Amino acid sequence: MKAAQITRFGAPDVLHIADIDRPTPGVGEVLVSVEASSVNGHDIVVRSGGLKMVSGRRFPIGVGLDFAGTIAATGAGVGGYQVGDRVWGTVHPRQRHATGAAAEYVLVPADRVAPAPAGMSSVDAASLVVAGTTALIALRDSVRLTRDERVLVRGAAGGVGTAAVQLAHALGGHVTALARDAHAETVAALGADDVLDYRTTTSDQIGPFDVILDTVGTDLHCYRSRLARNGRMVTVGLSAGALAAIAASSVHGARRIRAFSANPDAALLRDLAGYVTSGAVRPVVDSVWPLADIATAHQAFERGGVVGKQVITVSG
Repeated sequence: MKAAQITRFGAPDVLHIADIDRPTPGVGEVLVSVEASSVNGHDIVVRSGGLKMVSGRRFPIGVGLDFAGTIAATGAGVGGYQVGDRVWGTVHPRQRHATGAAAEYVLVPADRVAPAPAGMSSVDAASLVVAGTTALIALRDSVRLTRDERVLVRGAAGGVGTAAVQLAHALGGHVTALARDAHAETVAALGADDVLDYRTTTSDQIGPFDVILDTVGTDLHCYRSRLARNGRMVTVGLSAGALAAIAASSVHGARRIRAFSANPDAALLRDLAGYVTSGAVRPVVDSVWPLADIATAHQAFERGGVVGKQVITVSG
């Protein structure tokens, strides 16, 4: 089978497509025939060597976190799935994988998949897995957004940002989005009440907010200062600078900057599917690339200025 891998850390050109053996599911595992995957920030960090403490230096290393496809085989002890069932899911983000989700087949524990939303294409489904579950954890579980609260979404045109705008609107928040002016119409159509150009809007010009969801990872202390008295802030844009800001903010108690490592299970995927089925959340796909062009997809992701997700088609 074909799988995207790296044999050294570096720029997108270190990605290559390898021919490897198709894995066989063990106890409690399912083998998924992947139809689509997507590019996430985690993939960029792994590829460039930013997660060496997790991935190690033993190559090859597979790339790709999320996938949509069909069950190809099940291991002993797996119930509820049959060959041909359409599913979506993720590989574990904190483990080294010789084969990631950007491959013709991916082997995962059965509790990391769930039925994909009925009637949704694999391209659309793959675009939502990590973005949607990350936004759901951030808004519903981390900061516990409630109706009528004022929400700021930084990086609102990105993968997580577009999902967060929709979920914040669905949860009843009054949503202010920071994005490029060129993307204002698209972001407003997703449910943002106000869309401001991040290039001309400074943190001291806006707020206060009850909730801030940051996907950028810069100037966190400036935006934290725009929280209302009982405000909460969470970031998914982790970097060395962001980690320092998170640590320094601990003195502010409930108004600290929160962070988490998204690790969606089947229950969270089912919750997200409910929002999709109800029409509250829809996919936003910027570009679709074949597996052979995954390096170009990584380049597009890193270049920025896009709306939604870079999706990789594999089969189907």
